Amino acid sequence: MAYQTILLDIADNVATVTLNRPDKLNAFSVEMHEELRAAIKEIKAAKARAMVLTGAGRAFCAGADLGARDLATEEKLDLGALLKKYYNPLIRALHRLPMPVIAAVNGVAAGAGANIALGCDLVFAARSASFIQAFVRIGLVPDAGGTYMLPRLIGLQRAMGLAITGDKIDAETAAQWGMIWKCIDDDALMDEVMEFARHIATQPTRSIGLIKRALYASLGNDLDSQLDLERNLQRVAGYGTDYREGVQAFLEKRPAKFTGA
Repeated sequence: MAYQTILLDIADNVATVTLNRPDKLNAFSVEMHEELRAAIKEIKAAKARAMVLTGAGRAFCAGADLGARDLATEEKLDLGALLKKYYNPLIRALHRLPMPVIAAVNGVAAGAGANIALGCDLVFAARSASFIQAFVRIGLVPDAGGTYMLPRLIGLQRAMGLAITGDKIDAETAAQWGMIWKCIDDDALMDEVMEFARHIATQPTRSIGLIKRALYASLGNDLDSQLDLERNLQRVAGYGTDYREGVQAFLEKRPAKFTGA
């Protein structure tokens, strides 16, 4: 498929998706949502074993393209319908991908752009990058999973402060607070992220997909439910060839050759 608003590259079992509207700070349009949905299907069909999401130019993503709707001619805008059709399915798709999804935040991540980054499994950010819950600045509520993820990542007080002030947080502070995995010098960001992604794509990625399911489910489960889920997922993992390869490699004192199966 020929994409107009994103770039997709698949190499070494790593799928790299670049939001590619740099003149709009990679703000989301309907076309970008539709292309991302198609790209995720293509990534799954290609059996990639890791995904990287980043932005072109000086921003990761400025959120929704506010210039795409005409406020002067529409008395009421059903933004809930927009979330239902586009943003919520995207967050669910990222969580449900059976592979690690890594955000490489190369610049500002604002509004839904920030929360889509936080919806990835691991977030690396350039030192000059920033995160802004900009919704309150235009009279809205954090969406794209922001009200779910922020309190769980950084606690209720910090989440509340960011949400009701719309203050910007820099990447170093985000890393210190546990909002993101790592802050990296700007000129080293993509090299380090791609090195990490290529490495993780050689690991037991089927197991990593199951780990994702377990950790995300734990946020809503009680202990008994989580123990039952661990039992079920461990059964699935134990039937996999990566488990047998991992044990055999350990016994033979050699590096394991995982296939993601």
